[in-house]
Amino acid sequence: MRIIVAAVGRLKHGPETELSERYRKRTAQTGRQLGLRDIEIIEIRESRATDVGKRMIEESIALANVIPDKAAVVLLDSRGDSLESADFATQLAKWRANGRPATVFLIGGADGLAPNLRDKADLRVAFGSATWPHQLVRVMLLEQLYRATTILAGHPYHRA
Repeated sequence: MRIIVAAVGRLKHGPETELSERYRKRTAQTGRQLGLRDIEIIEIRESRATDVGKRMIEESIALANVIPDKAAVVLLDSRGDSLESADFATQLAKWRANGRPATVFLIGGADGLAPNLRDKADLRVAFGSATWPHQLVRVMLLEQLYRATTILAGHPYHRA
């Protein structure tokens, strides 16, 4: 199963990029033994539209275009479910076992995502009720993906 993280906005060189890359590499390495392929990061340019609604639609269309057929879609949303790490890992394992070709994690821009894209989500996940900058959300997501692979592999990284 492929793991795709599609995000509106680009990470600039700095600590967030270094940390993201560290967790992406660790996830890919641990995930190989679980049947997960490399973690793909797709950065979508922020829309330059002046109208908020048009920006949301343009960014949502760009994100929708990178979702493979039959992929599980996970939306990072402050109104989503707060999952424990073990539950997050279990859900990934279920999608893999059910033959999903990919799981796509969508990180929207500052204005959010269009309702039709939100409706496509198989799961909405929140990292608490606070609103986080997309750079930190990406780091937290990649860390949780690494943690999920270590849980599924029986690695001692996750201790709860």
